[in-house]
Amino acid sequence: MTISPTVHPTIPPTVWLGRGRYAGPEADAVVRLTLRRRKENGVLDDYLEVTEDASEGIFEARWQVADAVTVRARLTFAPESAGGREWVLVAEADQLWDPGWPSPVTMFWPEAPDSAWDHEPVTGLRFRDINRLPADDKALRRVLRDSVRGSWSLHVVVHEAMTPDERGLLPLARLLPPSLRHCVVEHRAAPHQLRAVNWALREFGAEVPRGGALVLSKAPAPDRDEAQDLTVRSVFLDGSEPAELIGTLTRYAVSARPLPDGAETAVTAFREDWRLLTLEEELARERKLVAMYAEALDAMTKSRDLYREAAERANEALAAYRESSAAAPREPVAPDAHTSSPLQQLTRTFERLKGTARTRRRDEDDAG
Repeated sequence: MTISPTVHPTIPPTVWLGRGRYAGPEADAVVRLTLRRRKENGVLDDYLEVTEDASEGIFEARWQVADAVTVRARLTFAPESAGGREWVLVAEADQLWDPGWPSPVTMFWPEAPDSAWDHEPVTGLRFRDINRLPADDKALRRVLRDSVRGSWSLHVVVHEAMTPDERGLLPLARLLPPSLRHCVVEHRAAPHQLRAVNWALREFGAEVPRGGALVLSKAPAPDRDEAQDLTVRSVFLDGSEPAELIGTLTRYAVSARPLPDGAETAVTAFREDWRLLTLEEELARERKLVAMYAEALDAMTKSRDLYREAAERANEALAAYRESSAAAPREPVAPDAHTSSPLQQLTRTFERLKGTARTRRRDEDDAG
């Protein structure tokens, strides 16, 4: 039996997605202060804190990029837990998203290196730092599996062919396009870990070249050609810009990637529940509501008129029937001698049954 492959919805090309965990205190206050400063500095057009639901914090912001493109973004907090507070950030532009635009994260969170917002929630790793793969093979496999299956972020594994110097120990995030710097997790594999890493990646149909890098795909196991497209043969960890790796990451970021689990709900809520409207958008929404109410009222009026017309016709038909019944002569109907009522027929049937029973008893007595 042929089973058709499952169709996975993809991230809209106008949308930027981010998800993280804030590990410090008073997350709402940090975001509130950052938004206020961004607006005071003219970076944001406006922002709004939605206070209707006390169980989660919701912040919206709007700004311009490339002089004429409007970006809208919403940051939503999950309820606070022992490990911190998880956040989801959805941004959408009026046209295709450009990785060279400012990162939406910088509108809501401070960019200081010691800020506590940049923890990837599934693996617990950092966005803006180097994350060394665990020495234990089981822990290593768990980290890579979680990176592929559960995370919303872009994950790249870089193999150190030899121990790098201080320049090679700087994270690659600083060299990425601005919109990618806060959604990429960099894993570093020590020179002796190559075999263990590739063993763990066998279930995903991929491997890291010696001294190279691999972008982990979120789609089902890629074919050979796709795996090659996500592979970088050499990455020089000498402080220079890894142009091939940046190009591979950028192409993958703007490709038709599948929506992570839970992301479709976040995008839908962002689009349907958006509150931070301009005056023109507010007027357009009110006109739309007026038109909708007018259509509903018109439909109700037409339905009422149809009901009234049907009722009038029914009353006319009933009146005509009554008039014709009153005018018709009432002749007595003589009972038919050959016709009996149902009660009479039932009585006769019982009489026949009783007579049959008596005859059967007499026959039995005579035989005895």
